[in-house]
Amino acid sequence: MAAPMLRLGFPGRRWALTWLDGGSRHRSGSQTGPTSNWARRQSSVAQPSLHTAQKPRKGEHKWAAVVGLEIHAQISSNSKLFSGAQVCFAAPPNSLVSYFDASLPGTLPVLNRRCVEAAVMTGLALNCHINKKSLFDRKHYFYSDLPAGYQITQQRLPIAANGHLTYCIYLGKKPSQVTTKTVRIKQIQLEQDSGKSLHDDLRSQTLIDLNRAGIGLLEVVLEPDLCCGEEAALAVRELQLILQALGTSQANMAEGQLRVDANISVHHPGEPLGVRTEVKNLNSLRFLAKAIDYEIQRQITELENGGEILNETRSFDYKLGCTMPMRDKEGKQDYRFMPEPNLPPLVLYDDTSLPRGADSQQVINIDQLRDMLPELPSATRERLVQQYGMLPEHSFALLNEVGLLEFFQNVIKETRTEPKKVTNWVLNTFLCYLKQQNLAVSESPVTPSALAELLNLLDRKAISSSAAKQHV
Repeated sequence: MAAPMLRLGFPGRRWALTWLDGGSRHRSGSQTGPTSNWARRQSSVAQPSLHTAQKPRKGEHKWAAVVGLEIHAQISSNSKLFSGAQVCFAAPPNSLVSYFDASLPGTLPVLNRRCVEAAVMTGLALNCHINKKSLFDRKHYFYSDLPAGYQITQQRLPIAANGHLTYCIYLGKKPSQVTTKTVRIKQIQLEQDSGKSLHDDLRSQTLIDLNRAGIGLLEVVLEPDLCCGEEAALAVRELQLILQALGTSQANMAEGQLRVDANISVHHPGEPLGVRTEVKNLNSLRFLAKAIDYEIQRQITELENGGEILNETRSFDYKLGCTMPMRDKEGKQDYRFMPEPNLPPLVLYDDTSLPRGADSQQVINIDQLRDMLPELPSATRERLVQQYGMLPEHSFALLNEVGLLEFFQNVIKETRTEPKKVTNWVLNTFLCYLKQQNLAVSESPVTPSALAELLNLLDRKAISSSAAKQHV
């Protein structure tokens, strides 16, 4: 069955700068705060293949990098954005395609209520202003996996705007050397996904799978407040955790449920911004960091050698560790945006504007969704620190590993061992075992009950610590 459907009636910029000087990066006005072991690990993968820019000679200027992101998150919904076709990963090609998805004449879009609720909840969690009236538009471009020749999106008036996302980043090797940073969110909009093109080089042909066509997406547009690959990866990771906590998106990058486009430019501080390039479809945090850092260094090297940067779209070749040109954007493509004639304005309400006697299945109440928001990752980390007395970096580690926090809490419930000792066993002994066996937490043969029992035996000194570790 399709998810409940909804038809509603008519009713001064500050740029972030990073000094690229002999391999060091720093920004002014930073505050200190907690962060994670994951952040420390990511810093090691954020190094560009071209290596860091050399320290400028006397008389030379430093460079500043500017990075903005467009993040596409697939909405967790049983059906697509404008049709009742099922959403299922890895289904047989073209087995989940409705007449509307295939753009057959006479078919009309019907808005999926679940997708609208997911967009509102995401906007609230990201401190956005929710527009009570938003509009749908057609974005025209022609490609073989876009049957209608246009994509339904929200260009003029999106569902949410003007938010911010806070994340933490390590400044050094010590856990205490951290800073809290904020990236502004320009807007969040609902839009359709396109189909998938499968290129068969052996037979020199391209096959089209429309299972993905019409799936609901949240496009989160970040302002260009980032300055390097590490910052971008950490910001996207925090967003990923928020989406998963909300349940609005599974945000599994391996399955294409979270894809990132990065816009990158470099310039001398005090001078106009440089020409930007766009690196498309980055589906891994590690590749995102590497692609951005490589592109920054490529542009600096090109400019210092007397060349120029083209306004172009590039892709990241993870095997070679470099970006490759796809197409230039000098002749700007005219998407011929126009209002979507088959969809009325989307109207939302709050407690003060909700009509009397309104059918709850036909209206969406912003305040009601606000009350339904779960505990967000930042609040969870703070609670763990206060409740169990653990270090901030340990709270980050528990959240960054899928399923580990739930495992930890289940162990806590079944053991009398003090929380700090449980934290040490879960993050060091247990997690190390999983890494060695290449297992996810959900695949672990060691259950929370088994580990709790082992810790109880250790607490009673019935077994030694070395003997206990041999049983994990």
